[in-house]
Amino acid sequence: MRKDLMDILACPMCKSELELKIDEEEGDEVIKGSLTCAKCSEVYPIDDGIPNLLPPDLRKAAEAKSS
Repeated sequence: MRKDLMDILACPMCKSELELKIDEEEGDEVIKGSLTCAKCSEVYPIDDGIPNLLPPDLRKAAEAKSS
C-alpha cells in the first residue's frame, strides 16, 4: 500500500481517520502493518501491500472460508 493513500482512506465503519502502523516497508510502500481507527478502534491489517478494509464480520467470514 502506498503511504500517500492515507490522505483518502477512512474507516469503513465510522468514516473516521485511520492511523498507520508499519511493520515492514520498501521505499514508499507498506508491505505489512495495520490501519487503526482513532474513533472506533477497529484494526484493519495490511498484508503483502494490500489493506483489508472489509468490515470486521465480513473479514472474519472471509478468513474462515480461506482456512
